[in-house]
Amino acid sequence: MAIKASAIVATLTVLLGTGGLSPVWAGEADVVAARLSLQGDGRYTAEVTVRHADTGWDHYADLWEVLSPNGDLLGARTLHHPHVEEQPFTRSLRDLEIPVGIDRVIVRARDSEHGFGGAELTIDVPR
Repeated sequence: MAIKASAIVATLTVLLGTGGLSPVWAGEADVVAARLSLQGDGRYTAEVTVRHADTGWDHYADLWEVLSPNGDLLGARTLHHPHVEEQPFTRSLRDLEIPVGIDRVIVRARDSEHGFGGAELTIDVPR
């Protein structure tokens, strides 16, 4: 019996999309959403959603950070434990100072095995 490659791809797509299969390895950490909101004192709160196939303490998303367009670090949130059962997950960082004149920031995430390299987002700074 011959099975068409398209049928195999369609089946795998359905299984992966419904959680029927999960990858056996975790790639890089991806930022899938990010938002800045202005606090009353001129500082910002960042809310960042990260997706990573955490496998446990040996391989998990362990940090996300906010950078200026030229790469200066503006703030970072350390992630102190794996989120194996919570994917994607959102965490916030308060009291972020973004200098006047910076209209956009870059948000990226890191994992404990690969470092940085997953999907990043560039978002506008509300004023």
